[in-house]
Amino acid sequence: MDYDVVVIGSGPGGYVGAIRFAQLGFKTALVERYSTLGGTCLNVGCIPSKALLDSSEHFYQAKTHFATHGIRISDLEVDWETMVGRKEKVVADTCKGIEFLMKKNKIDVHQGHASFLDANTIAINGDEKKITTKHTLIATGSKPAELPNITLDKDRIISSTEALSLKEIPKKMVIIGAGAIGLEMGSVYARLGCQVEVLEFHKSVIPLMDAGLGKELLRTLKKMGMKLHLSHQVQAVESKDGQVTVTAKNASGKMVEITADYCLVATGRKPFTESLGLEKVGIETNERGFIPVNENLETSVPGIYAIGDVIGGAMLAHKAEEEAVFVAELLAGQKPHVNHNLIPNVVYTWPEVASVGKTEEELKAEQRAYKSGSFNFRALGRARAANEVDGFIKVLADEKTDEILGVHMIGARAADMIGEAVLAMEYRASAEDVARTCHAHPTFTEALKEACLAATENRALHA
Repeated sequence: MDYDVVVIGSGPGGYVGAIRFAQLGFKTALVERYSTLGGTCLNVGCIPSKALLDSSEHFYQAKTHFATHGIRISDLEVDWETMVGRKEKVVADTCKGIEFLMKKNKIDVHQGHASFLDANTIAINGDEKKITTKHTLIATGSKPAELPNITLDKDRIISSTEALSLKEIPKKMVIIGAGAIGLEMGSVYARLGCQVEVLEFHKSVIPLMDAGLGKELLRTLKKMGMKLHLSHQVQAVESKDGQVTVTAKNASGKMVEITADYCLVATGRKPFTESLGLEKVGIETNERGFIPVNENLETSVPGIYAIGDVIGGAMLAHKAEEEAVFVAELLAGQKPHVNHNLIPNVVYTWPEVASVGKTEEELKAEQRAYKSGSFNFRALGRARAANEVDGFIKVLADEKTDEILGVHMIGARAADMIGEAVLAMEYRASAEDVARTCHAHPTFTEALKEACLAATENRALHA
């Protein structure tokens, strides 16, 4: 065999898995169909979107909040070309970093499209090259999903990929989908002066997260000037003469039309499994296109594993990374684990939204007795000093054992603070454990301690 392991796909799951395999002594190859490493996340997803989110937030803060801090700016304007250029440099530097890590760990990188010839042989770009392997890790990720009645022309009807590189800031944009992708990209353009309207099928934004988070985020987005139309079912999207018209049915059954410069379709993602030759090795995808795996993330074919977006569950880069490391350590004879209930979910709007574990809705459906404690950022000295008083943290704990079952937060730096909650829950901490842990003052993380105090006998100190 040419290799002990071949990893197909160089996104966060793929490249992290390749590194861990190499660290454990496996002769490893990585196959990537595109010219740069990093997959969707580094090239047209997590990293470029966060670069634009940060840049646009700096502009928005300068425009709306700097005067409060005694900083006066005149003739403030957006240099869109420079902003996009910075985003592209961030992407390029990050991708180069992955190339360095591949060389450092002596991982062979093959550029081209991989497909199975049999369980141990992989073709690259058809007959161009063949490599053999004992084990294979499928980490091909996902791509934007389309609604059945909408065709992306990638000109005026676009996905998040195109939204990251528009040639100008639109005067108006309509977004289909009020999940993480839609609200993050909507925030970028709304901050820069674009009129943004969002259509969402469900009755709340970020509908898969805690209902209280959605309610608070809706309030802050409206305050920024974004228009959100909930319980709206999109019927059609038409592009004509440089304009896009979206027709939707509202909760009352009435048809409404919204015209804009662009329509961003952000209705989720679907697994990328096309042309992998899965049928040649006997792997069948399910009705949604995902690859079924067992508890060891092994497919129906021994020696072929799959992780990340292609197997379903939370479509998050850090989930894929954890699963990839799991497979590598499993094959090395170790006893790793991944707790899929403790994969944090983050929405990088401002304020940020983050959660881990069970929601109140899930606990009620399970008929599990729980207690809840919340703490508002407005009562935090650090939040007032930073003029970031929007948001709260909610802690859900078992009514009898006090074990933390879920933590849900919205506010400044929530994306960074959720890590403490994940760590606590990984070690099955009680709300009392966190409540009795000293937190530096003044910090935003004090809100988590206060919420835990509130969840244990309602004894928050600053509420």
